[in-house]
Amino acid sequence: MSHNCHDEHSHSHSHNHVHDHTDDLTPALQNTLYDQIDFDGIRTLNERVNGSGRAIVRKTWADRGNRDVELESDADEQIILHIPFTSQIRLHSLHILSSPSPSAPKTLHIHTNRDDLDFDNITSSASKPAQFIELSLTSEVQDIGVKRALFNSVQSLTLFFESNHGDGEEDVTRLSWLAFKGDFLRLNREGVSVLYESAARPEDHKVQGEVGMGMGIGSGLGSGRSGF
Repeated sequence: MSHNCHDEHSHSHSHNHVHDHTDDLTPALQNTLYDQIDFDGIRTLNERVNGSGRAIVRKTWADRGNRDVELESDADEQIILHIPFTSQIRLHSLHILSSPSPSAPKTLHIHTNRDDLDFDNITSSASKPAQFIELSLTSEVQDIGVKRALFNSVQSLTLFFESNHGDGEEDVTRLSWLAFKGDFLRLNREGVSVLYESAARPEDHKVQGEVGMGMGIGSGLGSGRSGF
């Protein structure tokens, strides 16, 4: 391996039954941690296009299927994605969307509260992940639950996509969307934690009223493997 350093609608049928689909999105949007992500602090190693890692996290649920914006690896199939949060969170699950192709990620290491990880030390014995996950090959959104006891006091996540479904024959890994579910610790003005509360729910933030994608992607070559 070469390492170079989503609207609301209803419809009636002839039998006069009306089916309301208002709540179709409720399970997917409950407890999203979108508003707690520090988007400016997201850093990606080995992304082909600068800012593409941040862009797939900025996508809302409504925009998850937009394949015009994807994260692709650069020098090889591995990607490191560091996501900081503006609140202390308790992670419940991740949502990942890729494609049913050899470029879909296969193995994922999840690290917590480590902002020092790069390709030189992420596989060392001192950098044991909180959880290791094998991802499926599917075109559907994967809702991946985590061992919650290991993710109770999270200020940042570092995701190491170590391999893809190409099994050594595909050098490019691609992801289309990445999101997080859980709850968070709200702080008072003195910085003292006061309570955990559920993150934004559908009735609080309708899909069309969510934060825009803001997916401005920088031009030029990606970060490669040498640094953020």
